[in-house]
Amino acid sequence: MKRNKIGVASKIYIGLIFLFMYIPIGVLIFMSFNSGKTSTVWKGFSLKWYGELFKSSELMNALGNTLIIALLASVFATILGTAAAIGIHNFKGKSRAVIQNVSNLPIISPDIVMGVSLMLLFSFFGVIFHFEMGFWTVLISHVCFCVPFVVLNVTPRLRRMDQSIYDAALDLGCNQWQAFYKVVLHELMPGIFSGLLMSFTYSMDDVVITHFTQGATFNNLSTKIFEKLKRQVPPTINALSALLFLAIIIVLILINVLDRRAEKREAKRGE
Repeated sequence: MKRNKIGVASKIYIGLIFLFMYIPIGVLIFMSFNSGKTSTVWKGFSLKWYGELFKSSELMNALGNTLIIALLASVFATILGTAAAIGIHNFKGKSRAVIQNVSNLPIISPDIVMGVSLMLLFSFFGVIFHFEMGFWTVLISHVCFCVPFVVLNVTPRLRRMDQSIYDAALDLGCNQWQAFYKVVLHELMPGIFSGLLMSFTYSMDDVVITHFTQGATFNNLSTKIFEKLKRQVPPTINALSALLFLAIIIVLILINVLDRRAEKREAKRGE
């Protein structure tokens, strides 16, 4: 009886947590179909603001910049972070722990510290090499803060990997590159993919670091929305947020489907 009561209580508790997290998102999606200009008074169902969203060249340009930056930053950060994780793993003794802790500093430190420091760095080099902050400075800054998340995801996979598999591949005729590509990368792929997704989402979501490094001519979606929210919440922002949430749900479903298929394949191979 006690176990049943605990089970019911835990389900209720988890249900309340999910309600607390998703009710605001549900309200936002619901109000994105409101024909009125305010987000507080319902004036009827309409797709008007979705049409206005796609007509807004300002928001569409910001969305395009955001997707390009997020894609490039996540790819570059994944390559650099994977290489860094392998390099750190090859260190021995205390030096490995020291370098690992140093690589985690950008995750622990506040965004405003990294944003201001990168702004000062780009300003210094801008005076010397005569360039202004914009697309490239935002891309570099996003790569900088995404790399530690890739290292954080790849390192546990390296610790669990059996070194003898790599040695066996070398004994069976593979050269070092072939053994790395066919064995090491295959073993690290779940961590690499997780790091790629985390980098993409953090890049899409970042406001503070982008604000300090974007300059006067470049805008991405997060800073553009933040700028608009200072005055009033435009209804088009509700529509845009609803579409982004839907896109995330679709991506998560696809990832889960692919993971289940991969698990089934591994189970069949094991049989």
